[in-house]
Amino acid sequence: MTIECAAVTIEPETSGYRRVLAHLRDLLVNGGVETGQRLPSERELALSLGVSRPAVREAVRAMEMIGVLETRHGRASTVRIPDASVLGEFFSLALAQQPAIIDDIVEVRIALERQALRLACTRATPEDHRNLERALEEIEATIDDVARGGRADLHFHTQMVAAAHSMALSTVYGTITHLLERSHVERRRRISNSPKARDYLVDHHRKIYDALRTGDLAMADDLILSHFAIGAAWKMQESRTND
Repeated sequence: MTIECAAVTIEPETSGYRRVLAHLRDLLVNGGVETGQRLPSERELALSLGVSRPAVREAVRAMEMIGVLETRHGRASTVRIPDASVLGEFFSLALAQQPAIIDDIVEVRIALERQALRLACTRATPEDHRNLERALEEIEATIDDVARGGRADLHFHTQMVAAAHSMALSTVYGTITHLLERSHVERRRRISNSPKARDYLVDHHRKIYDALRTGDLAMADDLILSHFAIGAAWKMQESRTND
C-alpha cells in the first residue's frame, strides 16, 4: 500500500525493503552477480528501485546476516558464498518448534540419504572409504553412550552424504544438522536397552558401508530403506509400550 500526499507518492519503508530484498534475491539466484563481484552502490540501488537508502541498507543487512553479502566500510557490498552452518542455525530456529518436526526430519533424511548413497556407490573415493571406516569404529566405541553414540551415528551418515560429492546435497543436509543430531540421539535413546541394538547400530551400518564400497546400488538402496524402517518399527513399539 502506498500513501499519496499532494501528488507525491511515499513508499512505506517495509514495502521498499521488500522490493530491495526481492531484487537482490533475483540477482543472486539468477546469476546477475557472481561470487566476488560487487553490488551497485547503496545510492544506485535506491535510485534504480525508487526506494529510500535506509530501505536498501536494511535489505543489505538482512543478506549479510545469512552470509550471502559482505560489506566493508566505504565500499559496495560483495557477493560471497554463505557458510552452511549459518543457514543451519536459521533452519533450526525456524523449524524446531514445529509439531512432529523430528518425524518430518526423518522423511527428509530418507530422501537425501537415499540419493546420496546411490551417488556414493559410484563416486566415493578411497579417502571417503577411510572416513566411513573410522565413523564405523566410532559407532562401535560409543555403543553404550546415548549422546556420543547419537553424534557418532550422525557422523557416519554425514560422511556417507559427503561421499556423494554433490555440493547441493551436502549443503542441504548441512542446514538441518542440528535437527538431525536431535533425531539421532532420540533414536539412540529409544533402542539403547534393546538386545538387538548392536546389530542395528554396528552390523547394519557396516552392511550399508560394504554395499557403498562395492558399488552395489540395489543392495545399498534396500539397506538404507530397511535401516529407516527398523528405526520406525522401534518407535512404534515404544509408543505402544507407553500407551
